[in-house]
This record gives sequence, C-alpha cells and structure tokens, in this order.
Amino acid sequence: MKNLLITILFLSLTSIAFGQKYDAFGKKIKPSGSSEATALKGKTEFDAKAVKIEGEVESVCQAAGCWMKIKTADGQTMRVTFKDYGFFVPKDIAGKKVIFEGIPSVKTTSVAELQHYAEDAGKSKEEIAKITSPKTELTFIADGVLVPKN
Repeated sequence: MKNLLITILFLSLTSIAFGQKYDAFGKKIKPSGSSEATALKGKTEFDAKAVKIEGEVESVCQAAGCWMKIKTADGQTMRVTFKDYGFFVPKDIAGKKVIFEGIPSVKTTSVAELQHYAEDAGKSKEEIAKITSPKTELTFIADGVLVPKN
C-alpha cells in the first residue's frame, strides 16, 4: 500500500512538473497567460491587439479543419478562423479545451458565408436553405492554436 501511494504521488508530481503537452498549429504560442472564452461575451469593441484565450471546442469544419467554434457562454459560440488560412486544426477535437492567440472582433457574417460554414459543418441542404439573414457575431482570427494531446 505504501509503495502504491508513493507511485501515485510520484506520477502526480511528474505530471505537474512537466505540465500539459500540446500539439501546436500556426504560430508557436505558450499555454500560460490565457483568459477564458467567456471573458469575451458581451463585448462589442476590441483593440487590434492579440489576446490569448482558452475555451472548449464545440465543433470544427469537417471539410478541412479550417475553422472551429468555441463555447463562450449561455450556449453561444465564437467562430475562430486561422490567419491567412495558413494552418488548420484536426477535425476531431470537439470537446477539447484549446488555447489560441490572435485578434477578436465583432463581425457581420453574410448569408453566403453562413451557408458555406453550414455546408462545411455537414448540415443538410434543408438546414442550409433556412439561413436567410446575416448574423452579427463574435469572431476570432487566430495566429496559433494549442490542442492538448491525448
């Protein structure tokens, strides 16, 4: 029993000492210093200054991993795209808590673009046809993304 407790303590300390391991996409960023995605909820103006955000992935573009939606609060999401389409993320990261850095903004997304995103997400033709008005929403252009390794 004593050996078991010592082993568990050693493994816990090793995990803490080496920290979470991440796969990096885009610009190399460090995991420290991030704010929760919920901190952006309700804001309508942002400085053109990079911020580091942490949030849970709600969904990912299933065509190529070219965008992801991050849960913000009250069932809302924020679309995160990647600077100059210079990188993509894995398509199977829904449910993971990721860290990303870049520029948030509030943007009006056109009907055509919303329909394109719906198509990328694998929505049916009927669901896509129901998109008939633009949407003003919180968006984010990320320079870099960290996805925790399994």
